[in-house]
Amino acid sequence: MRRLVVILAFVLALGFGNAALAEIQWHETNREVQGKTWNDPRTSDGIKIYGSNGTITIVTPMRINVRVYTILGQMVSQATLQPGTSELRLGSRGIFLVRIGNLTQKVAI
Repeated sequence: MRRLVVILAFVLALGFGNAALAEIQWHETNREVQGKTWNDPRTSDGIKIYGSNGTITIVTPMRINVRVYTILGQMVSQATLQPGTSELRLGSRGIFLVRIGNLTQKVAI
């Protein structure tokens, strides 16, 4: 019985987590990004991926389709980003996978 209660609590927490993730959106910004990128822009068509303080930042010279997943494979965000700098404020820390075309990059925030 106790195991059933724990499983139900876990499932309910996942359900509420999905509702919170549905509110996450990309925002264009003019903020200058400093620091080390998580990827090598020379091998990724000039795309730079940064992560810090609960935010994933992508600087891109072209229009791209981006998907962000939790480390467990749950999709957090899917969007088409315009050239420039865009931010995704996740509000939580953790390890996320950012997928842009054939490029997949692990980002810890």
